[in-house]
Amino acid sequence: MRTFDLTPLFRSTVGFDRMSRLLDSALNLDDSALAYPPYNIEKRGDDEYRITMAVAGFSEGDIEITQHENTLIVKGRLQTPEEGGTFLYRGIAGRAFERRFQLADYIRVGTASLVNGLLHIDMVREVPEALKPRTIAIQTEAAATAPKIEQKAA
Repeated sequence: MRTFDLTPLFRSTVGFDRMSRLLDSALNLDDSALAYPPYNIEKRGDDEYRITMAVAGFSEGDIEITQHENTLIVKGRLQTPEEGGTFLYRGIAGRAFERRFQLADYIRVGTASLVNGLLHIDMVREVPEALKPRTIAIQTEAAATAPKIEQKAA
């Protein structure tokens, strides 16, 4: 049994709404929803990431990708039902799915492509200049207390 009640922790915190939602969603996972469709998360550089999902049988029109705040939502639903003969074995799943990914701050979804049944979603981290670390020059005491000579134009 994996039930934990974190309500007492949430009562005494202010401003940690996002953290409480993350904890709550992590504890209420549906294990059957984690199996389809399979995916990989790849780090391609210092600030570049890629999610690759195996979506065999889906076309570009069957998949919807949205980013809302720090959540990436990938939905898939076949628009046209398959026509044809009777299946003796059906191993390629064509059921609808919805997969949610929690993104870190400053992650922006760039491009998405569908190649050979694999959906590639490229993302990049764009930290604003004001939040990047900066180097501060250290002044010596002599330079800080030295008298300044005013220069007047003649």
